Amino acid sequence: MSTDFQQSRVALGARLRELRGEATGRDLAARLGWPQSKVSKLETGRQTATPADLDAWAAATGHPESGEELRARLQGLESRTRSWRRQLRAGHRPVQDALTVEYERSAHLRAWEGAMVVGLLQTADYARHVFTRYADLHQSVRDIEDAVRARMRRQEILYQPGRRFDIVMWEAALHAGVCPPVVLAAQLDRLAGVVGLDTVRLGIVPLGAPVPIPPANGFWMYDDRLVIAEDWHAELWLNDPDSIGTYTRVWAALESAAVYGPAAHRLIAGARTHLHAA
Repeated sequence: MSTDFQQSRVALGARLRELRGEATGRDLAARLGWPQSKVSKLETGRQTATPADLDAWAAATGHPESGEELRARLQGLESRTRSWRRQLRAGHRPVQDALTVEYERSAHLRAWEGAMVVGLLQTADYARHVFTRYADLHQSVRDIEDAVRARMRRQEILYQPGRRFDIVMWEAALHAGVCPPVVLAAQLDRLAGVVGLDTVRLGIVPLGAPVPIPPANGFWMYDDRLVIAEDWHAELWLNDPDSIGTYTRVWAALESAAVYGPAAHRLIAGARTHLHAA
């Protein structure tokens, strides 16, 4: 969990404690019909409140007018760190739709991905296996086909004039067995066809290439206004200048180690050959 997120959650907990006033945690828990441990976890920042929790807290402490303030604090907290548990309550499709809005608002998009093919370049079959793996991990709603359709529709943006996509992947992503070999083979063919697309500049960082910084989690940069970085537990939506500056330097460092054009095509073809030989 990010330090900024945890600090914000602790600050929200302190505000909840302030509203509780002279009442004991046990008394408040009884009014709310909650375990006392929940009151304690919310006040100490060890659990994230829901909007309903905050409304109930405001009413039970005699400060119903504070409900709007508390929800605003929560919204600010979650606008930065969006847990997969919460995002996927309704399935993967709404997450894809939210991302499509950000793509459509942007003219220049940059991406780094070291573990798998980026979503914008995935085939439907490859995407289907990726969504299935993540649905299994997070035990979320299995709206796999709706999510695949949403991702495929978003790929139409690749062909819109005036867009620029600078995408860098680690060579390892070409070999990751997140799907059956026949699906991966078709995915590699798809990547080979993207190399010459005029809106896309696709770079591959070869295995063993010197890198200025250790490759880590994948992320997208939307113009110079937003970074969305993925972790196992959450997405980070970052729009402050310091964070954007950091990710800009990370992307430039990884991009400097990438190969393009025919050299990238050879790496893709090599992965395809290796797949048949395996």
